[in-house]
Amino acid sequence: MALLEISSRSFPLPPMESETLALDLDENGFPIDSLSSEEEPVDRDSEKVEERGLVIPSAAQNTGSFALDFYAGGTDWSCLISKDKCSGNKGLVQKNLFQAWGIEKPSLIPPRSSISFSPPRKRHCLKRIADDRSGPERPRICPFYKKIPGTSFAVDAFRYGLIQGCSAYFLTHFHYDHYGGLSKRWSHGPIYCSPLTARLVKMCLSVNPLFICPLELDTEHVIDGVKVTLLEANHCPGAALVHFRLKDGRCYLHTGDFRACKMMQSYSLLTSQRINVLYLDTTYCNPKYRFPPKEDVVSFVVRTTRKYLEKQPKTLVVVGSYSIGKEHVYITISQALGVQIYTDPSRRRILQSFGWPELCGQLCSSGQTSPLHVLPLSVLRPESLKEYLKKYSPQFTAVLAFRPTGWTYSEATGNHLDLIKPTSKGNITIYGVPYSEHSSYEELREFVKFLRPEKIIPTVNVGNAANRNKMQSYFQEWLKT
Repeated sequence: MALLEISSRSFPLPPMESETLALDLDENGFPIDSLSSEEEPVDRDSEKVEERGLVIPSAAQNTGSFALDFYAGGTDWSCLISKDKCSGNKGLVQKNLFQAWGIEKPSLIPPRSSISFSPPRKRHCLKRIADDRSGPERPRICPFYKKIPGTSFAVDAFRYGLIQGCSAYFLTHFHYDHYGGLSKRWSHGPIYCSPLTARLVKMCLSVNPLFICPLELDTEHVIDGVKVTLLEANHCPGAALVHFRLKDGRCYLHTGDFRACKMMQSYSLLTSQRINVLYLDTTYCNPKYRFPPKEDVVSFVVRTTRKYLEKQPKTLVVVGSYSIGKEHVYITISQALGVQIYTDPSRRRILQSFGWPELCGQLCSSGQTSPLHVLPLSVLRPESLKEYLKKYSPQFTAVLAFRPTGWTYSEATGNHLDLIKPTSKGNITIYGVPYSEHSSYEELREFVKFLRPEKIIPTVNVGNAANRNKMQSYFQEWLKT
């Protein structure tokens, strides 16, 4: 495996304070409270709190630690910030959490320092990206689970602006909920990501190329003394798992978004080194989500498409997609039917940037020349598709659309895809098909059982204690056997 050494110090970074995070985690993967072990267990349940600063009251003032700051922030992890770096102009309204612990209610004070944040901006790569986030944004505090302990690294944490003590920012893939905050004004530090993601960041967001640092997959890079390797995440094009190996031998794996698969059990880095902490994509960490294999879903889509075209040859086939992702669905339809793929110029430019011959050669610039169109998932509604069809009448007289997302999964249907009932309104038919680019519950369990990490920190659906506790109970059960 090749090894490349990189130093973030070569970038023009703003002055920052040194900041590291406590590694100690409790049996549930949360930071250990610094209160004595003789104390009663902490009840972490509370009402959701706003993202502001607070002072820890007398009973807790002598314990100054990361863990205390975390618990003081309530169950809204985005509130996490150390006491001496509070920002904003108002205090934190904390209602019941401290009372549940037997600690007096915290006093509220104005913050003592400020952090620089990237201003909001419009994005022009896709209309879907640009049309709804131009308003002012309130600065937020970076959650602990986006920072890598023992390093000055943050993962998918661009929306928090300048993070104190952070020298390198990692981007796992090009979806807005992960890259949000990046713009041409970004200057907080180097951005490490896969080469494909790097191209998209430059092309769509106009980020200064001096800050974009593409890392080849399956290649070990040394960044500020930490060995970093990106691995294929089986999510969207360019998505990567990020493996960190610290100087002391500790290993962390951040999955970003991923769909676990057997292929990952062949990654030598995951088989040869124990993972101390796994930052896990828990989008579908619920036993009710048991997705069929992606290939089965795609086969169903192709089979259904052929059936409809036999009955009505003038059917326009539409596949819903995000800015990137779901490509396998419409590429397979294109190959099966021998037709080209039409999409708008913005998406076509993105797809061409992938450099995939099997895709680039199939793209066309006229919707009249192909019966296969790709549209944003948000457009796949009967009313919208009816209007869209008018533009291509009388060449096409009906629409068959597919919404490929895990959220369409039904326990009643399960893996019996032929039982899926479409939504039909006049000459518009829409199928919701459980094609997910996130791991199902079973796939998460198999991945964790294979990896057997010491600790697991969920990164999705962590907004309340009930969800966190439920997921941690799953993790503990998986690691027992």
